[in-house]
Amino acid sequence: MYPTIYHAFLDLFGWEIPALKMVNSFGFFVALAFVTAASLLRREMDRKQAQGVFQSTKTEIKIGGPVSWMDVGGQALLGFLFGWKFIYLILHADILFARGLPQQHLFSLEGSIGWGLTLACLLGGWRWYSSSKTSSTKTSTNVTQTPASQHVGGIVMSAAIGGIAGAKFFHLLEYPDEFIRFFTDPSLSNFLGGLTIYGGLLVGGLAVYLYGRKHQLRFLPLADATAPGLMLGYGVGRIGCQISGDGDWGIPNPNPQPEWLSWLPDWTWAYAYPNNVNGIFGPRAAGYTGKLIEEPSPWPIFEGYGTYLDPAVFPTAFYETVLATLIFGLLWSLRKRISVPGRLFALYLIFNGLERFWIEKIRVNAVIQWMGLEFTQAELIATLTFFAGVILWWKLPRWTKR
Repeated sequence: MYPTIYHAFLDLFGWEIPALKMVNSFGFFVALAFVTAASLLRREMDRKQAQGVFQSTKTEIKIGGPVSWMDVGGQALLGFLFGWKFIYLILHADILFARGLPQQHLFSLEGSIGWGLTLACLLGGWRWYSSSKTSSTKTSTNVTQTPASQHVGGIVMSAAIGGIAGAKFFHLLEYPDEFIRFFTDPSLSNFLGGLTIYGGLLVGGLAVYLYGRKHQLRFLPLADATAPGLMLGYGVGRIGCQISGDGDWGIPNPNPQPEWLSWLPDWTWAYAYPNNVNGIFGPRAAGYTGKLIEEPSPWPIFEGYGTYLDPAVFPTAFYETVLATLIFGLLWSLRKRISVPGRLFALYLIFNGLERFWIEKIRVNAVIQWMGLEFTQAELIATLTFFAGVILWWKLPRWTKR
């Protein structure tokens, strides 16, 4: 496992770059997931605009006129923050990161005033110089046609803000002890740890709906355009869970690997998650125990993370990456064949619900007891997601005829 990109570079290439400790493996792949989903969404929105589903909008752009000092000041402030924090962090990474979480530096007053002022002058000065070339000319307004895909940035930002907020909120509901600790002991680690994907999907989806409504983007075609990217992005995000060992793993799997799966690496059947980012140590209610990695060992030992799980567990994050990729392939192949708006998104809901419900059977999660039934929050939402997709698939042809 590689808790940060620093550990990956150290183990794979022997390169020790302390500044990379700031880049968590999980966060890196979450960012990559958003980039993947945005790229596919842009492609789909361009295709749908060519079909006349989405329309371009008129945008007014002012040219010339005096330079805005607010604009110059904003660039200077951005340069100051970058120099004050990030340049200082890069130059002193080996010292700063020895104190604990690298991200803690970002929330302190520690930094380089000199580098901050230098970059503030450079960025602010460059903005003023580039704008001054046209400041003496008469102000004019050009009207341009903006394609619908230009909204991808706003859609992704809405999904990111709503998704992260929803994922954190649903996780705190699922684990009341963390909910209490989140407020009684506010810290960066308590804020960053723990996200529930379905909470992110629900709240993020609502945020995208509101954004689309505000900018007059038809929601059902927009939902169809997002479906393939959502599925593949989910798979990419799960790579981060697998590589970092963030606790999103399965129940213990002490059984030997079946003969018919012998062509696969052993870790695809059961994995001990050495050097997992949580540093799990001691027995857990799920049935495994976190133990210290001791020499001689087949794994490297990363300071602060050198534990593994015994017995090994199902690598459910890996399974979800495989399933998400297969579902993406199906959705992508059907996107031009399904004519009823919203039906591709309905398929996404159906397969997403099936995939997650199956994974929950071998995954560690908090169990809810209700009227003699036992289920997890994810199983409940996965079931509702599945039936919502079935109902949409059945009802949409009738709704669109009205």
